[in-house]
Amino acid sequence: MVNQLRKGISGLRIIAGSARGRTLKSPKGMSTRPTTDRVREALFNILAHQVPDSKFLDLFSGTGAVAIEALSRGAARAVLVEKDRSAATIILNNLKLCGFSEKAQVLVLDVQRAIQTLGKKKEVFDLIFIDPPYKHGHEVPTMEGIERQGLLSPHGTLVVESNKSDLPPDLVGRLAAYRREKYGDTALTFYRYDSPGG
Repeated sequence: MVNQLRKGISGLRIIAGSARGRTLKSPKGMSTRPTTDRVREALFNILAHQVPDSKFLDLFSGTGAVAIEALSRGAARAVLVEKDRSAATIILNNLKLCGFSEKAQVLVLDVQRAIQTLGKKKEVFDLIFIDPPYKHGHEVPTMEGIERQGLLSPHGTLVVESNKSDLPPDLVGRLAAYRREKYGDTALTFYRYDSPGG
């Protein structure tokens, strides 16, 4: 995701799967906070059995590294949302580099508008990853929009990346946190519907 926290992060690589070892491009001249290799590896170790043949939604996508990692590990399709046009261009280049252009769609939209657009199309995703700017309060409104539009499948998983000192709540609507993991200053919170029917 694009954020004003760190500069000069480069050398993001795909960790596993068909595109393993590919180095992704990052935006130049911008402050960026991509999800680190360590956190991505931990994320996909946890989600390992859910990724193959899944539909993956990556919100606040930045470099596209998380969705591309999912595609590399066997996800059937990914939608990446990034409102910054420069970052979106880099995402498209990274998808092409890894051979996933045909399996992915990039929406150059504000996340709330993208959620509405996907809802109108009756899109449903097995896995949703949210990596908003830290400490800006985007997590809850984004999750509320996802639930309102029915974007998460009844047995799907939603993951929020946040700063460990600013964790999202345990319950947002019917989305209940069932696991939290911390890696340095970064936290991952895993949600699913609090009843099997969603």
